[in-house]
Amino acid sequence: MKHTKGVEDYLEAIYVLASKKGVVRIKNIAEFLSVKLPSVTEAVKRLLEAGFVSHTPYGEVILTKKGKEIGKVTWDKHQLIYEFLKDILGVSDAVAFKEACIIEHSISEETKGKIKDFIDKNRKE
Repeated sequence: MKHTKGVEDYLEAIYVLASKKGVVRIKNIAEFLSVKLPSVTEAVKRLLEAGFVSHTPYGEVILTKKGKEIGKVTWDKHQLIYEFLKDILGVSDAVAFKEACIIEHSISEETKGKIKDFIDKNRKE
């Protein structure tokens, strides 16, 4: 399975929820992503088949090592872009969060590194 935007969104959501709540269920993912339960059930089934998660019916969704890696990388990109948009460029919180979700899927490692360097050099102390 390719790392499509959808795959990254689900893995990122599970990563964030697991970090905050510990236990992640289908309902939590649906609420977090504002999608319907059947959509999440189908997505988790595909993630399970691809080896990104483990899950039993009505049980928790757990990231595998591979899934956790992708979720963390995607979340880290999101946080970096969000910080850049909000704190450096002064974009409103809601817009920065939404646009970070869009940009995180297409940004190169080179650009990510340059943004990180820029933030580090311009961080208000």
